[in-house]
Amino acid sequence: MHLEFRHLRTIKAIHDAGGLARAADVLHITQSALSHQIKGLEEQAGVELFVRRSKPLKLSAAGMKLLRLADKILPEIAALEEEFHRVRTGKSGRLHIAIECHACFEWLFPVLEQFRKAWPDVDVDIRPGLSFGALPALQKEEVDLVVSSDPEEIDGVTFSPLFDYEPVFVASSANPLAEKSYVVAEDFRDQMLITYPVDRPRLDVFSQLLMPAGVEPRGVRQVELTAVILLLVASNRGVAVLPDWVVREVRYNSDYVTRPLTKTGLTRRLYAAVRSDELEKPYMSHVLRLARTEPVKLQRDS
Repeated sequence: MHLEFRHLRTIKAIHDAGGLARAADVLHITQSALSHQIKGLEEQAGVELFVRRSKPLKLSAAGMKLLRLADKILPEIAALEEEFHRVRTGKSGRLHIAIECHACFEWLFPVLEQFRKAWPDVDVDIRPGLSFGALPALQKEEVDLVVSSDPEEIDGVTFSPLFDYEPVFVASSANPLAEKSYVVAEDFRDQMLITYPVDRPRLDVFSQLLMPAGVEPRGVRQVELTAVILLLVASNRGVAVLPDWVVREVRYNSDYVTRPLTKTGLTRRLYAAVRSDELEKPYMSHVLRLARTEPVKLQRDS
C-alpha cells in the first residue's frame, strides 16, 4: 500500500467536515477529484474506508485506523514544516561560538544576553577556541562563529571587523612602574607577568611588545580568571596586560594604575570569522551588530 501525506489529510478532512463537498472545499480540490482519490486509496487498501449511504459520511473501522494514524503524524509533519520555515526565514538555527580571545567573555555575555531575547529559537553555545582548532572547526561546520584577532585568507570564510581595543598595562599603585606615564618592553624584565593560560603568540603583550623586543619578564604566572588576575595585581604580586574593556572599573580604584603600552599606545582589532554563505542570515547579522556595539559601550564607560 502506497500511503501519502495527502491521503491522511483527505481522511481527516472528510471526518472533520462530515461530507465530501465540505471536505473538498477544505482541501481546495473539486469533489470529483476527491471522490477519485478515495476510490484509488480504497483500491490500494483492499477495504472500504467509509460507511456508504451514511449521513454525515462516516469512516469504517479501517478508515478509523487511518484517522488515528493521521492524528498522530500530521501534527508532527506540521511542526517540522514550521521548523523548516523558521530556518529558511532565519528565525531559528544554530549559533555555536568559539573564542580565541580569553578575555572576550567579559563583553560577549552581555551580547548573548541581548541576542537570546531577540532570537529565542536559535541554539547558542560557547566553546573556548584555545583548546582546539577553532578555524578548522568553522570550516567543518562544527562551530558557526569564531572570535579572533588574527584574520587569515580562508576559502569560504569571511573575517568581519568587530572593534578596535587597546591592550593596557595594569599594576598595583605600590609598584614602582606606577610612577611612569607609559611602559615599554624593557620595564617587564624585572616583573612577574600574570597572564591567561594561553600560548604566548596569542597574548598581545608577547606578540605585540615583548617578543619583537626580545624581552623576557622575570617570570610568568598563568591565571584562568580575570578577577583573580586583578586580585594578584592589587596585592603587588605581579603586573598584567589586559584589554581596555576589562579594566574599565579598575581605572577608578586607587589600588591599581593603568598605563599605555609604549608612548603612543597599542591598538588591536577583533574579528568575527563566519562562513561566507551564512553572513546574510538575519540572526547572524544581528549578533555581529551587537558584538560591534556592546564592547564600545564598555570602553566608553571606562
